[in-house]
Amino acid sequence: MKLSRQGLDLLMDREGCRLKAYKDSVGVWTIGYGHTSGAGAPHVRQGMEITRKEAEEIFVRDVEEFEREVSAVLEREAKPHEFDAYVSLAYNIGGGAFSTSTTVKRFNEGRIKDAADTILWWNKPPEIRTRRQGEHLQFLGTRFVARA
Repeated sequence: MKLSRQGLDLLMDREGCRLKAYKDSVGVWTIGYGHTSGAGAPHVRQGMEITRKEAEEIFVRDVEEFEREVSAVLEREAKPHEFDAYVSLAYNIGGGAFSTSTTVKRFNEGRIKDAADTILWWNKPPEIRTRRQGEHLQFLGTRFVARA
């Protein structure tokens, strides 16, 4: 599956774009649309700067990787809004954490409401909670906002 245009727009809004490297709330060097070295090239380091075009190119590569990772672990067909919310979550917590998460287990068991609710368990650091609430609502298909 691929991220919908609406899902892509929400993810970009959630991440924001910063062209100079910065440490995120947990101290990880980050640049562009939330890109970290953990997602692959380029390696983010202090003092690094990129252009808006480079940020968009990196974002496209990162999104494609997370689309593959999410698709690989879902054993049921996801609705577009469910898939979009899951790509957003995986983009933020990493593919490894996502693939072994309770939300994926519940989804694969067909327990969709429980799967949605367990998205909210990823609530640290505290400033991430509004994003999780947005992803939760997006997953349920009830509201499409970056943060709730």
